[in-house]
Amino acid sequence: MNDETVTTTSARHGWLARLGAHEDLNFLLTNRVPRIALTRLVGRLSKVRSRAFTRFGIWLWTRFTALDLRDARKTEFESLHDCFTRELKAGSRPFDARPEVFSSPSDGIVGACGRVVDGQLYQAKGFPYSIAELFGPTQDPSPFENGWYVTLRLTSAMYHRFHAPHDAVLEHVTYLSGDTWNVNPIALQRIERLFCRNERAVLRGHLAEGGQQPFALVPVAAILVASIRLHFLDVLLHLKRRGPNEMPCRARVAKGQELGWFEHGSTIIVFAPAGFALAEGIAEGVRVKAGEALMRVPQHAFVEA
Repeated sequence: MNDETVTTTSARHGWLARLGAHEDLNFLLTNRVPRIALTRLVGRLSKVRSRAFTRFGIWLWTRFTALDLRDARKTEFESLHDCFTRELKAGSRPFDARPEVFSSPSDGIVGACGRVVDGQLYQAKGFPYSIAELFGPTQDPSPFENGWYVTLRLTSAMYHRFHAPHDAVLEHVTYLSGDTWNVNPIALQRIERLFCRNERAVLRGHLAEGGQQPFALVPVAAILVASIRLHFLDVLLHLKRRGPNEMPCRARVAKGQELGWFEHGSTIIVFAPAGFALAEGIAEGVRVKAGEALMRVPQHAFVEA
Protein backbone atom coordinates (compact mmCIF):
# COMPACT_ATOMS: atom_id res chain seq x y z
CA MET A 1 0.00 0.00 0.00
CA ASN A 2 1.57 3.32 -1.06
CA ASP A 3 1.61 6.58 0.92
CA GLU A 4 -1.21 8.08 -1.16
CA THR A 5 -3.47 5.09 -0.44
CA VAL A 6 -2.71 5.30 3.29
CA THR A 7 -3.51 9.02 3.32
CA THR A 8 -6.79 8.49 1.42
CA THR A 9 -7.82 5.63 3.72
CA SER A 10 -7.02 7.65 6.84
CA ALA A 11 -9.00 10.60 5.53
CA ARG A 12 -11.97 8.35 4.80
CA HIS A 13 -11.86 6.81 8.27
CA GLY A 14 -11.64 10.29 9.78
CA TRP A 15 -14.69 11.42 7.80
CA LEU A 16 -16.63 8.35 8.91
CA ALA A 17 -15.71 9.00 12.54
CA ARG A 18 -16.89 12.61 12.26
CA LEU A 19 -20.12 11.44 10.61
CA GLY A 20 -20.70 8.97 13.44
CA ALA A 21 -20.14 11.68 16.02
CA HIS A 22 -22.54 13.97 14.17
CA GLU A 23 -25.19 11.23 14.13
CA ASP A 24 -24.75 10.66 17.85
CA LEU A 25 -25.20 14.38 18.50
CA ASN A 26 -28.23 14.56 16.21
CA PHE A 27 -29.82 11.62 18.00
CA LEU A 28 -29.17 13.09 21.44
CA LEU A 29 -30.47 16.56 20.57
CA THR A 30 -33.64 15.34 18.88
CA ASN A 31 -34.54 12.33 21.00
CA ARG A 32 -32.91 12.41 24.45
CA VAL A 33 -34.92 15.47 25.39
CA PRO A 34 -38.40 15.90 26.94
CA ARG A 35 -39.97 15.25 23.52
CA ILE A 36 -43.66 15.78 24.28
CA ALA A 37 -43.11 18.91 26.38
CA LEU A 38 -40.79 20.37 23.75
CA THR A 39 -43.28 19.55 21.00
CA ARG A 40 -46.10 21.35 22.82
CA LEU A 41 -43.87 24.38 23.50
CA VAL A 42 -42.77 24.66 19.87
CA GLY A 43 -46.38 24.25 18.78
CA ARG A 44 -47.36 27.28 20.87
CA LEU A 45 -44.40 29.36 19.69
CA SER A 46 -45.10 28.53 16.06
CA LYS A 47 -48.54 30.14 16.35
CA VAL A 48 -47.28 33.48 17.71
CA ARG A 49 -48.70 36.05 15.28
CA SER A 50 -45.85 38.51 14.81
CA ARG A 51 -44.41 39.47 11.43
CA ALA A 52 -41.00 40.33 12.94
CA PHE A 53 -40.80 37.06 14.91
CA THR A 54 -41.98 35.11 11.86
CA ARG A 55 -39.43 36.69 9.52
CA PHE A 56 -36.63 35.99 11.97
CA GLY A 57 -37.82 32.40 12.42
CA ILE A 58 -37.94 31.81 8.66
CA TRP A 59 -34.49 33.36 8.25
CA LEU A 60 -33.14 31.04 10.95
CA TRP A 61 -34.94 28.09 9.37
CA THR A 62 -33.22 28.73 6.02
CA ARG A 63 -29.81 28.58 7.73
CA PHE A 64 -30.35 24.88 8.50
CA THR A 65 -32.61 23.60 5.71
CA ALA A 66 -33.22 23.99 2.00
CA LEU A 67 -36.46 25.89 2.56
CA ASP A 68 -37.83 27.11 -0.79
CA LEU A 69 -40.94 29.31 -0.73
CA ARG A 70 -41.02 30.24 -4.41
CA ASP A 71 -44.08 28.06 -5.08
CA ALA A 72 -45.94 29.22 -1.94
CA ARG A 73 -49.26 30.98 -2.55
CA LYS A 74 -48.41 33.65 0.04
CA THR A 75 -45.37 35.89 0.07
CA GLU A 76 -45.83 36.96 3.71
CA PHE A 77 -46.78 34.74 6.64
CA GLU A 78 -48.58 35.64 9.85
CA SER A 79 -46.78 33.00 11.93
CA LEU A 80 -44.31 30.15 11.57
CA HIS A 81 -47.27 27.78 11.68
CA ASP A 82 -48.73 29.66 8.73
CA CYS A 83 -45.49 29.00 6.85
CA PHE A 84 -45.23 25.35 7.93
CA THR A 85 -48.74 24.59 6.64
CA ARG A 86 -48.51 26.81 3.56
CA GLU A 87 -50.63 26.34 0.49
CA LEU A 88 -48.99 26.37 -2.91
CA LYS A 89 -49.74 28.31 -6.07
CA ALA A 90 -52.39 26.70 -8.26
CA GLY A 91 -50.91 24.05 -10.52
CA SER A 92 -47.76 23.55 -8.43
CA ARG A 93 -48.54 19.88 -7.78
CA PRO A 94 -50.44 18.44 -10.77
CA PHE A 95 -51.77 14.93 -10.16
CA ASP A 96 -51.38 12.30 -12.86
CA ALA A 97 -54.96 11.84 -14.10
CA ARG A 98 -54.49 8.32 -15.51
CA PRO A 99 -56.63 5.84 -13.53
CA GLU A 100 -53.86 3.24 -13.51
CA VAL A 101 -51.63 5.64 -11.57
CA PHE A 102 -51.81 5.67 -7.76
CA SER A 103 -50.17 9.00 -6.98
CA SER A 104 -47.95 10.07 -4.13
CA PRO A 105 -50.17 11.80 -1.56
CA SER A 106 -47.39 14.20 -0.54
CA ASP A 107 -43.93 15.46 -1.22
CA GLY A 108 -41.34 13.24 0.39
CA ILE A 109 -38.19 11.17 0.30
CA VAL A 110 -38.86 7.48 -0.20
CA GLY A 111 -37.69 5.46 2.79
CA ALA A 112 -38.14 1.73 3.20
CA CYS A 113 -40.54 0.24 0.66
CA GLY A 114 -41.54 -3.17 -0.64
CA ARG A 115 -43.91 -5.99 0.22
CA VAL A 116 -45.69 -6.74 3.48
CA VAL A 117 -44.59 -10.32 4.22
CA ASP A 118 -45.93 -12.36 7.15
CA GLY A 119 -47.42 -9.19 8.56
CA GLN A 120 -44.07 -7.40 8.68
CA LEU A 121 -42.45 -4.45 6.97
CA TYR A 122 -39.33 -2.39 7.64
CA GLN A 123 -38.55 1.08 8.93
CA ALA A 124 -34.84 0.57 8.08
CA LYS A 125 -32.62 -2.36 7.19
CA GLY A 126 -32.68 -4.84 10.05
CA PHE A 127 -35.53 -3.03 11.84
CA PRO A 128 -38.83 -4.82 11.12
CA TYR A 129 -42.17 -3.94 12.65
CA SER A 130 -45.68 -5.33 12.57
CA ILE A 131 -48.43 -3.84 10.40
CA ALA A 132 -50.94 -5.03 13.02
CA GLU A 133 -49.18 -3.01 15.74
CA LEU A 134 -48.94 0.03 13.44
CA PHE A 135 -52.68 -0.11 12.63
CA GLY A 136 -53.66 -0.63 16.25
CA PRO A 137 -55.85 -3.23 17.99
CA THR A 138 -59.12 -2.29 16.26
CA GLN A 139 -58.01 -2.51 12.62
CA ASP A 140 -57.68 -5.57 10.36
CA PRO A 141 -54.45 -5.35 8.31
CA SER A 142 -55.02 -8.62 6.41
CA PRO A 143 -56.07 -6.92 3.11
CA PHE A 144 -52.46 -5.74 2.77
CA GLU A 145 -50.72 -9.09 3.34
CA ASN A 146 -48.36 -9.62 0.37
CA GLY A 147 -49.28 -6.11 -0.73
CA TRP A 148 -47.04 -3.07 -0.98
CA TYR A 149 -45.94 -0.25 1.26
CA VAL A 150 -43.97 2.95 0.65
CA THR A 151 -42.60 5.15 3.43
CA LEU A 152 -42.53 8.86 2.58
CA ARG A 153 -40.47 11.13 4.83
CA LEU A 154 -41.31 14.82 4.81
CA THR A 155 -38.42 17.01 5.89
CA SER A 156 -39.08 20.25 7.78
CA ALA A 157 -38.53 22.34 4.63
CA MET A 158 -41.02 20.44 2.47
CA TYR A 159 -44.63 21.14 1.58
CA HIS A 160 -46.59 19.56 4.45
CA ARG A 161 -50.08 19.04 3.05
CA PHE A 162 -51.22 15.64 1.82
CA HIS A 163 -53.79 14.72 -0.81
CA ALA A 164 -55.96 11.89 -2.09
CA PRO A 165 -53.76 9.54 -4.17
CA HIS A 166 -56.72 8.40 -6.31
CA ASP A 167 -60.45 8.89 -6.71
CA ALA A 168 -61.56 7.14 -3.57
CA VAL A 169 -63.97 6.72 -0.68
CA LEU A 170 -62.50 7.18 2.79
CA GLU A 171 -64.31 4.93 5.26
CA HIS A 172 -62.58 5.05 8.62
CA VAL A 173 -59.93 6.86 10.64
CA THR A 174 -58.27 5.43 13.74
CA TYR A 175 -56.23 7.90 15.76
CA LEU A 176 -53.59 6.50 18.13
CA SER A 177 -51.90 8.91 20.50
CA GLY A 178 -48.28 8.15 21.26
CA ASP A 179 -44.75 9.45 21.62
CA THR A 180 -42.93 11.97 19.45
CA TRP A 181 -39.62 10.32 18.53
CA ASN A 182 -37.78 11.91 15.63
CA VAL A 183 -38.44 9.95 12.43
CA ASN A 184 -35.22 10.79 10.59
CA PRO A 185 -32.98 7.95 9.29
CA ILE A 186 -30.67 8.19 12.32
CA ALA A 187 -33.51 7.45 14.73
CA LEU A 188 -35.02 4.77 12.47
CA GLN A 189 -31.73 2.85 12.67
CA ARG A 190 -31.69 2.98 16.47
CA ILE A 191 -35.25 2.84 17.84
CA GLU A 192 -37.13 -0.41 17.24
CA ARG A 193 -40.77 -0.22 16.12
CA LEU A 194 -40.52 3.58 16.07
CA PHE A 195 -43.59 4.20 13.89
CA CYS A 196 -45.65 2.01 16.22
CA ARG A 197 -44.62 4.12 19.21
CA ASN A 198 -45.43 7.55 17.76
CA GLU A 199 -48.69 9.44 17.40
CA ARG A 200 -50.40 8.41 14.17
CA ALA A 201 -53.65 8.15 12.28
CA VAL A 202 -54.76 5.22 10.11
CA LEU A 203 -56.88 6.35 7.16
CA ARG A 204 -58.69 3.42 5.48
CA GLY A 205 -60.50 3.62 2.18
CA HIS A 206 -61.00 2.06 -1.24
CA LEU A 207 -60.76 3.17 -4.84
CA ALA A 208 -63.99 4.74 -6.02
CA GLU A 209 -64.42 2.58 -9.11
CA GLY A 210 -64.17 -1.03 -10.20
CA GLY A 211 -63.32 -3.64 -7.62
CA GLN A 212 -63.08 -1.10 -4.79
CA GLN A 213 -59.44 -1.93 -4.10
CA PRO A 214 -58.51 -1.07 -0.48
CA PHE A 215 -55.69 1.26 0.51
CA ALA A 216 -54.45 2.93 3.67
CA LEU A 217 -52.51 6.06 4.51
CA VAL A 218 -50.79 6.26 7.89
CA PRO A 219 -49.56 9.78 8.75
CA VAL A 220 -47.06 9.45 11.61
CA ALA A 221 -46.24 12.48 13.75
CA ALA A 222 -42.85 13.19 15.32
CA ILE A 223 -40.98 15.56 17.61
CA LEU A 224 -42.25 19.14 17.07
CA VAL A 225 -45.02 17.65 14.89
CA ALA A 226 -47.73 16.35 17.19
CA SER A 227 -50.85 17.50 15.35
CA ILE A 228 -52.52 16.21 12.21
CA ARG A 229 -55.36 18.12 10.55
CA LEU A 230 -57.98 16.17 8.56
CA HIS A 231 -60.40 18.23 6.47
CA PHE A 232 -62.94 15.53 5.63
CA LEU A 233 -63.64 15.03 9.34
CA ASP A 234 -63.05 18.69 10.22
CA VAL A 235 -60.86 17.56 13.09
CA LEU A 236 -57.42 18.31 14.51
CA LEU A 237 -55.81 15.21 16.01
CA HIS A 238 -53.27 15.90 18.74
CA LEU A 239 -51.56 14.45 21.81
CA LYS A 240 -54.38 15.33 24.21
CA ARG A 241 -56.65 12.77 22.50
CA ARG A 242 -55.92 9.41 24.07
CA GLY A 243 -56.34 6.62 21.58
CA PRO A 244 -57.46 4.64 19.92
CA ASN A 245 -60.13 7.09 18.72
CA GLU A 246 -62.45 5.54 16.14
CA MET A 247 -63.97 7.86 13.53
CA PRO A 248 -66.13 6.14 10.92
CA CYS A 249 -66.82 8.23 7.85
CA ARG A 250 -67.84 8.03 4.22
CA ALA A 251 -66.04 10.79 2.38
CA ARG A 252 -65.79 10.63 -1.38
CA VAL A 253 -62.62 12.37 -2.57
CA ALA A 254 -61.17 13.12 -5.97
CA LYS A 255 -57.57 12.40 -6.88
CA GLY A 256 -55.46 15.34 -5.73
CA GLN A 257 -58.04 16.69 -3.30
CA GLU A 258 -56.39 17.98 -0.12
CA LEU A 259 -56.97 15.67 2.85
CA GLY A 260 -55.08 17.54 5.54
CA TRP A 261 -51.68 18.55 6.79
CA PHE A 262 -48.99 18.03 9.39
CA GLU A 263 -48.16 20.90 11.70
CA HIS A 264 -44.51 20.52 10.63
CA GLY A 265 -42.84 17.60 8.81
CA SER A 266 -43.03 13.87 9.39
CA THR A 267 -43.89 10.62 7.60
CA ILE A 268 -46.72 9.03 5.63
CA ILE A 269 -46.75 5.26 5.07
CA VAL A 270 -48.83 4.23 2.05
CA PHE A 271 -50.34 0.73 1.78
CA ALA A 272 -51.89 -1.04 -1.22
CA PRO A 273 -52.98 -4.67 -1.68
CA ALA A 274 -51.40 -7.45 -3.72
CA GLY A 275 -51.80 -6.82 -7.45
CA PHE A 276 -50.52 -3.26 -7.22
CA ALA A 277 -46.88 -2.58 -8.08
CA LEU A 278 -44.36 0.12 -7.32
CA ALA A 279 -44.15 2.74 -10.07
CA GLU A 280 -41.00 2.84 -12.15
CA GLY A 281 -38.15 4.55 -10.33
CA ILE A 282 -39.64 4.30 -6.83
CA ALA A 283 -36.81 3.22 -4.55
CA GLU A 284 -35.26 4.21 -1.24
CA GLY A 285 -33.74 7.70 -1.34
CA VAL A 286 -35.77 8.94 -4.33
CA ARG A 287 -37.51 12.31 -3.93
CA VAL A 288 -41.10 12.51 -5.10
CA LYS A 289 -43.68 15.27 -5.24
CA ALA A 290 -47.38 15.04 -4.51
CA GLY A 291 -49.17 13.90 -7.66
CA GLU A 292 -46.33 11.90 -9.17
CA ALA A 293 -46.72 8.16 -9.78
CA LEU A 294 -46.08 6.09 -6.64
CA MET A 295 -47.75 2.79 -7.54
CA ARG A 296 -49.52 1.14 -10.46
CA VAL A 297 -53.15 0.01 -10.07
CA PRO A 298 -53.88 -3.46 -11.55
CA GLN A 299 -56.03 -3.50 -14.66
CA HIS A 300 -58.63 -5.78 -13.06
CA ALA A 301 -59.39 -3.03 -10.52
CA PHE A 302 -61.41 -1.26 -13.20
CA VAL A 303 -63.46 -4.29 -14.21
CA GLU A 304 -66.76 -4.44 -12.37
CA ALA A 305 -67.58 -7.78 -10.81
